[in-house]
Amino acid sequence: MKAVVYNGPRDVVVKDMPDAKIDKPTDVLVRITTTNICGSDLHMYEGRTSFETGRIFGHENLGQVIEVGAGVQRIKVGDYVCLPFNIGCGFCENCERGLTGFCLTANPGSAGAAYGFAEMGPWEGGQAELLRVPFGDFNCLVLPKDAREKEDDYVMLSDIFPTGWHATELAGLRPGDSVAIYGAGPVGLMAAHSAVVKGASQVFVVDTHPSRLALAEKLGATAINGVGDAAVEQIMNLTDGRGTDCGCECVGYQCCDKHGHEDNSATMNSLVASTRATGGIGVVGVFVPQDPGAGTDLAKEGKMPFDFGSFWFKGQQIRTGQANVKAYNRQLARLIHQGKAAPSQIISHRLHLAEAPDAYKHFDDRDAGWTKVILKP
Repeated sequence: MKAVVYNGPRDVVVKDMPDAKIDKPTDVLVRITTTNICGSDLHMYEGRTSFETGRIFGHENLGQVIEVGAGVQRIKVGDYVCLPFNIGCGFCENCERGLTGFCLTANPGSAGAAYGFAEMGPWEGGQAELLRVPFGDFNCLVLPKDAREKEDDYVMLSDIFPTGWHATELAGLRPGDSVAIYGAGPVGLMAAHSAVVKGASQVFVVDTHPSRLALAEKLGATAINGVGDAAVEQIMNLTDGRGTDCGCECVGYQCCDKHGHEDNSATMNSLVASTRATGGIGVVGVFVPQDPGAGTDLAKEGKMPFDFGSFWFKGQQIRTGQANVKAYNRQLARLIHQGKAAPSQIISHRLHLAEAPDAYKHFDDRDAGWTKVILKP
């Protein structure tokens, strides 16, 4: 099968790899029809993680079932399915609590597993023609009959739509609340879309990329072009000096300060400043325990100079972590099916799998107009 394979920093190739196949009775084999490039793939692409050379990228996957293991009961050949990026077993303590992003079985010795991702287990990614899905009955979301018609919407259920929704859940967003979302990448835009669907009274999206901010406005948000104090000042002015009821961090550890230099504390400290007293902050941007490629000794240890004094004095709350996709994907699929949500609005490029190396380069360079890239094997 053709697959996108990591050769080293900023070097991916499309090459022939051994076909994915059924390995255990509970496996499902999927022919991938749409797979996405995610912003978190760029951390690995840039060589900022321990991702091994020779492995296949891709954790945002959708396709048609072509084979099922002997122990699979619910999923049938021919089903169109979307796969949560985080692999859950369905029976460990965390999965039983709905915390499938922290499965204790799929990545032995750690909490959490995913397809084609550093430190998230041995599972190959789906930027390929075929994908082996473990614990298939549990992990496969069978899509409605309009799966082909709305495929580009449904593939967003694999990660960024539930992750954007999760950001607003972690922040405690309720109808009528105001929210500031830092980052107008795909996840930030999905957080904005989620906030609008939920009935937020004001949705601000903070970034410095005009094309992405234009998409945020298309989704119903107010664009804030700036970083640091300049962005905070705009938000405070637009909320009559009160600050927003809650905020979402959708950038992660590679965020930048006003000079364009990496500063992993920039968005977090801005959120403390722009969120009202007792407000909630939800963090879904990726932060890591260690970052050897960082520019400061503190950041190399996965730490930051956080404004804890202001955070404590304002009585704010922070909740963090990757989205437990299965906690949301079925309900979000219904929103898509009924025309209440359309996450495909943010797609900028629909490309063939063979075009992946060039797509990674443009996406990594944050070229204008490159927002969400989907690949069609």
